[in-house]
Amino acid sequence: MLDATLKAQLKAYLVHVRQPVELVASLDDDAKSNDTWELLNEIAELHPDVSAVRADDDQRRPSFLIRRVGTEVGVRFAGIPLGHEFTSLVLALLQVGGHPPKLSEEVLTAIRELPGDYSFETYFSLTCQNCPDLVQALNTMSVINPRIRHISIEGGLFREEIEARQIMSVPAVYLNGEPFAQGRMDVEQILAKLDTGAEARAAEKIAAKEPFDVLVVGGGPAGAAAAIYAARKGIHTGVVTERFGGQVLDTMAIENFISVQHTEGPKLVAQLEAHVAEYGVDVMALQRAQALVPSRSPGGLHELYLASGATLKARTVILSTGARWRSLGVPGEDAYRNKGVTYCPHCDGPLFKGKRVAVIGGGNSGVEAAIDLAGIVAHVTLLEFGDQLRADAVLQRKLRSLPNVTVLLNAQTTEVEGDGNKVTGLTYKDRTTGVVHSMGLEGVFVQIGLIPNTDWLRDTVALSTCGEIEVDQHGRTSVAGIFAAGDATTTPFKQIVIAMGEGSKASLAAFDHLIRLPAAGEAVAA
Repeated sequence: MLDATLKAQLKAYLVHVRQPVELVASLDDDAKSNDTWELLNEIAELHPDVSAVRADDDQRRPSFLIRRVGTEVGVRFAGIPLGHEFTSLVLALLQVGGHPPKLSEEVLTAIRELPGDYSFETYFSLTCQNCPDLVQALNTMSVINPRIRHISIEGGLFREEIEARQIMSVPAVYLNGEPFAQGRMDVEQILAKLDTGAEARAAEKIAAKEPFDVLVVGGGPAGAAAAIYAARKGIHTGVVTERFGGQVLDTMAIENFISVQHTEGPKLVAQLEAHVAEYGVDVMALQRAQALVPSRSPGGLHELYLASGATLKARTVILSTGARWRSLGVPGEDAYRNKGVTYCPHCDGPLFKGKRVAVIGGGNSGVEAAIDLAGIVAHVTLLEFGDQLRADAVLQRKLRSLPNVTVLLNAQTTEVEGDGNKVTGLTYKDRTTGVVHSMGLEGVFVQIGLIPNTDWLRDTVALSTCGEIEVDQHGRTSVAGIFAAGDATTTPFKQIVIAMGEGSKASLAAFDHLIRLPAAGEAVAA
């Protein structure tokens, strides 16, 4: 199961195991069970305190429990956690084996003090880059608090459960048998959902903070770069963000980040987060900006109002709120979101194995999605609004070489159809003839670009007709002391490397603005 490289890496990690660990397998006689048993024995051979045993129980098969010997501490995997979930397997082995998780004492205490009993089930796919964070978070919580139980289930292997629960998007989490959450989450987000008083306590702490010299709104590449450049100047810097990393977290492969030949979004975000933390930046996560009130005088304080009820003050503000997936805006899209309508082919593609799907959008993202899906599903129909595809020529050639792909040009999607529970088809209008067509299918993958997260700024700074924040060559907005960078701005070409550069530039401009402000008590010329 494991090649020599993975074995060597795993053996190096397992030196951190401090307490005996037992891998308890629930198996049948099928091929997947045999593969699972082979994997567990390979792991056990790498450390003297790790052993593999079979169990005769009523658990899902194949599955295995990673258990701290002599205790109730353990986590369970149903399926074989390789691919993106290999890291989850490694961390589970280490944490069950006594290696402490990297969480603050405040978070650890909150997990331990959660009242009641919790039984979590998480459905994942091996190609999902969003799933590991959630799997690892719940695994960690179950190790810390034995009243929390967690099992991670490979959706591609347990298809009967996927069909029965009508799961069409991963990660999908159930708590005590009921739907709990959908999509990427970390420990803090799960705690906030379980502990209804957490948001109020966080808002109280935030409201008590001293004014910042530079307050960055948004934690994507632009925001991270801005925070680092500001903190390096030795000034009081804060970042407020709903989720650190932004859209990069949803990016599968990154091959155009200069000097790095290949990386993945979550890995890059982890590196950005570590770099920001190195400079002691005050990062306030899980916070959504709601309104910005600019200072009325030079050198005054701008006020940022958060959805949690807290207010932050800063001498300068850098807006790096990024963008989100653009929606079709047609009937049925919202009703069937995560019920057949999805925006991540890498995450959810395996759930549509052998089915018919549509991809909306003929740019690079749409064509890449169609190519990836063609290797999984029965048939892909790609619908492009314009009269030609906009993707790179090499991608178009690959797409047209695939036998189970149909390309429709001048196709305007008009409605997503369903039976009340899941997608059953869509309708589109041929823009050359005006004729409306209907097609039966089970999945709709929307890939029509991004829209800036600037709705809340419409009465604050100047925006373009597309809703982008207008900036000059220094990243300055229409309001003195407020700067902007990244995908939310009018800067052309939405790329990670460009966002980082723009964030750095905006931060330097903010610092230049600060040093030119009148000192406290100094008269301002009329």
